[in-house]
Amino acid sequence: MASLRLASRGSPLALLQSELVADALRAAHQDLEVEVVVVRTSGDDSTAPLNQIGGQGIFVTEVEAAVADGRADAAVHSAKDMPSTMPADLVLEAVLPRADARDGLVGCTWADLPPGALIATGSARRQAQLAYGRPDLIFTDLRGNMERRVAKGEDGSVAAVVVAVAAMSRLGWLSRLTDILDPTVMLPQAGQGAIAVQCRAGDEPTRDFLSTIDHVPSHRTLRAERATLAGLGGSCTLPVGAWAEICAGEAGSDESALRVHGMVASADGRVVIRMTREGDDPERVGAELARALLVDGGGSGLDGFDGPNDLNGSAPP
Repeated sequence: MASLRLASRGSPLALLQSELVADALRAAHQDLEVEVVVVRTSGDDSTAPLNQIGGQGIFVTEVEAAVADGRADAAVHSAKDMPSTMPADLVLEAVLPRADARDGLVGCTWADLPPGALIATGSARRQAQLAYGRPDLIFTDLRGNMERRVAKGEDGSVAAVVVAVAAMSRLGWLSRLTDILDPTVMLPQAGQGAIAVQCRAGDEPTRDFLSTIDHVPSHRTLRAERATLAGLGGSCTLPVGAWAEICAGEAGSDESALRVHGMVASADGRVVIRMTREGDDPERVGAELARALLVDGGGSGLDGFDGPNDLNGSAPP
């Protein structure tokens, strides 16, 4: 019997997502034995704000290392945690059908937030966009697993906690949400709501297994968002967002057009630049959008943005 080892973080949400990948593989290959290998990351052991310890990528590096050194055959990630570039010896081989990419609130609705409300989120992207709509809001960082974060919004410690709707859905907690934010208010993080699976570029048997569970429309939108992020030179430490949708043609076909929305902002939310581009090629349209935001929209003048990093669309798929 063939076997495949999936590297995963040890949080309840990460393990749940890895089991979704394992279940999809078992359904596609009934003779395949799938094992989840838990990897503890530096991000799991730190309580410091993400922008002080390397951004979301801190949750990814050690899991990738388990694949690179042979302890596992593939790595499962929340796609939003992945930096815009990855090690040259790894490939992003599969993306599961994407869940809701939007952000939500626990504790209070957007419309009912009182003046000077305290909002829990350590995300520069979330803080900037919320401050743009409500300059009076006050922000505090909040680390920990989903249960701890959601509880802070429910017990009144803060007016609201910002969470990913996809995470709440996968945990069966949608009823605990008090609001879901429209992308016009809060543009999602690149990859939000998507589960991505990496493996070694030269591991053809594993690539063959993973290719059977790849959801083409979700993978194409993720490629466009990651190309946008790469072009912006961004991570979670900078206020950037990207969200792509299939807008024409047969969903998932190579010919279907993509509509990609992008955002760059000043850290204080006083300046938020949003643009949209459409195209058939995920990498190209993502790179074009990044250039438009930085050059045409003036985003390169904001602190932390030096200029377009990728004008030719070379972000990894």
